[in-house]
Amino acid sequence: MNMPHNAFKAALKKPATQYGIWAGFATGYAAEIVATTGYDWMLIDGEHAPNTVPGVLAQLQAVAPYSTAPVVRAVNGDANLIKQLLDIGAQTLMIPMVETAEQAQALVRAMRYPPHGIRGVGGGLTRATRWDGVPDYLNTAHEQLCLIVQVESRIGVENVEAIAAVEGVDAVFIGPADLSIGLGHAGNPGHPEVQERIHHAVNATLAAGKACGILSPNEEDARRYQSWGCQFIAVAIDISLLRQSAMATLARYREPASTPAPSRTY
Repeated sequence: MNMPHNAFKAALKKPATQYGIWAGFATGYAAEIVATTGYDWMLIDGEHAPNTVPGVLAQLQAVAPYSTAPVVRAVNGDANLIKQLLDIGAQTLMIPMVETAEQAQALVRAMRYPPHGIRGVGGGLTRATRWDGVPDYLNTAHEQLCLIVQVESRIGVENVEAIAAVEGVDAVFIGPADLSIGLGHAGNPGHPEVQERIHHAVNATLAAGKACGILSPNEEDARRYQSWGCQFIAVAIDISLLRQSAMATLARYREPASTPAPSRTY
């Protein structure tokens, strides 16, 4: 049995923009629906959505037949959690709030087996190895693993050059919401200071030869970030799409019917 191919990691090496969607419902059923809609990648969110390791596993299994590539965001950079997520078959991980090169280096080690890291060997217990069905998994796993570090704080942006330069970091993802509140502009990622810091982070990441991504459901912002060089952009959030569509549909029926103008007699 061959090692599962990481289509997302391969796509980052190509010039085409990869458009993604946040998957926050924390169920395999909803994730599968999202996976049928044609997005290049989807973020299974373990930081802010109520996901557990078994829940993430169910979603990975549900979306496996489809072309939309799953990216799993962990709640933090805990090495034991990373081990579990890799063992259930996640190949692309996004880790939030990375602020130093040392943190990034520790994450790289958590994703690799000794002597290059500290990942524990699960062998035939793990979906990642297809229960020992993938030959030489221990020596080749890193080839199909992808590490995305999230830069979303003042300190993170100050250190972004060093973070992006870490060998084993495949991409940097910018979080505008956390960055804006950290800079004192809560709820206003469009503030000039925030935009300058985002642009700086994008440029530094590209200068290091790494791919840069961002979350931007606003079309105008997304197109600007694309013009700056962001290669993978999350342009939608499934929960927001449901809520907005539900509210818009109800509003059409709650609005009073228009009253025809009275006829005139001449």
